[in-house]
Amino acid sequence: MKEIGEYLRDERRKNSVSINEASEDLNVNPSLLEAIEEGNSKAFKDIFELKGIIASYAKYLGLDVNKILDEYNDFIFEKTSKISLDDIRKVKNDEEKTNRVISPYTKIKHTRYEIAPLVLLVAVLLFISLIVYLVLKVATKEEPLSRELKGGMEYYEFAEQINNY
Repeated sequence: MKEIGEYLRDERRKNSVSINEASEDLNVNPSLLEAIEEGNSKAFKDIFELKGIIASYAKYLGLDVNKILDEYNDFIFEKTSKISLDDIRKVKNDEEKTNRVISPYTKIKHTRYEIAPLVLLVAVLLFISLIVYLVLKVATKEEPLSRELKGGMEYYEFAEQINNY
């Protein structure tokens, strides 16, 4: 990044353009152009903002924008692609154990469906017991006439016992 910034600074100076003049023409804060020329990529919100300003700045200076952006992309690739061998081995071992890729950005979703089979089983058992209860109730139901006769017989037996005393 520092090489890109130095190249842009040299070209700006060759064209006899001041930082303030370039910032006014590009409608960019002068401190951002200075940060680019110093190679300070941390002054930007994200890499896409930086890339856009570099492209505009290179075009403003009459440079080959594609060449500058290729160098910027190489810088970003170098900066973001360095993964240690230990990290790679660790991920590989973890994958062999779990058979799935795990990343710090992967969220494990907990679902309520883990208890669904249990709830379904309880509902089915309740339904079956209700049916059995209703079938037994209907099967043991006596005729209304026999109930009345039994009730009358009990009254008759009770009344007979009272009269015997």
